[in-house]
Amino acid sequence: MYNIAIVGASGYTGGELLRMLLNHPEVEITDITSRQYDGVEAHKIHPHIRDSGLVFKDKKPSELDADVVFTATPHGASMKIVPDLLETGAKVIDLSGDYRYRDTAVYEKWYGIEHTSDAEAVYGLPEIYREEIKKADLVANPGCFPTGAILSSYPLVKNDLVDRIIIDSKTGVSGAGVSPSQTTHYPNIADNVNPYKISNHRHMSEIQQELKGFEGVKVSFTPHLVPVIRGIQTTSHSFLNKENENITTEELRKIYKKEYGGEYFIKLMDEGEIPHLSSVRGSNFAHIGGFEIDETGRVIMLSTIDNLVKGASGQAIHNMNIMLGLKESMGLEFYGLHP
Repeated sequence: MYNIAIVGASGYTGGELLRMLLNHPEVEITDITSRQYDGVEAHKIHPHIRDSGLVFKDKKPSELDADVVFTATPHGASMKIVPDLLETGAKVIDLSGDYRYRDTAVYEKWYGIEHTSDAEAVYGLPEIYREEIKKADLVANPGCFPTGAILSSYPLVKNDLVDRIIIDSKTGVSGAGVSPSQTTHYPNIADNVNPYKISNHRHMSEIQQELKGFEGVKVSFTPHLVPVIRGIQTTSHSFLNKENENITTEELRKIYKKEYGGEYFIKLMDEGEIPHLSSVRGSNFAHIGGFEIDETGRVIMLSTIDNLVKGASGQAIHNMNIMLGLKESMGLEFYGLHP
């Protein structure tokens, strides 16, 4: 059994880590930390987590005795504690944005925070960086929007099929975190579809990092808030380059099957099927469909994920399994909650 600690376990991602790790056959949660809720039983904050015996403690990194530590802490806070956690010999999976960027100047531009840590991390998208994750001591768990957006478009850019991608994503309110705000207040969300940070959402830089690594690809991204609790539905509009303007939908499907056919957590939709949020709710699966090409050379791809699972805690556990040499799907082999 591996000992697991969760730093900052009182938020939504912390609750999801608890829900899934308590059913994982090869791990034991030894510590859940919170300064605000020191001494409070887990179920007082996460009402669905009952009889776990877990109690929040305000502990320093050096006080944790764990094989793996999940840092579910705010941006800017993780970089202050991750180096100390690594010194304990633990493997660390960070769910903030602090270690996702290869160039810290990009992080500082988009997050408005000075980056003060020199710890090196692997970008934790298992379907793309599996081999690097196996050898990593620190993994930067991807953002929720980037997970769905990158997975929907990666085969296109990897095979040099497109030169421009426009990504339109709709997200549930839980993506804003546990603390309420004017933006997430129910009367302002219900019966609305609200675009926000139309051209400058910080996740755009993360998507660009992973997709613009292929020369000549321009990437744009706009998120929308919709009146659902969980899930992200992404529509990617990708424009074929001149060399591939005659590609067929059948050839497109073959490319995606070659890339993702062996991936347990990616399900490719059959012809005529549309990915639905309810199909992935509560699960670590990504559903990808669309595979349509219009007369202008626009490829339309769709993806759905649960933003708290595949977009956060479930993907973090997937990364943990890879880092520990366990079966990748261990503790995550459950389907979505439909309807």
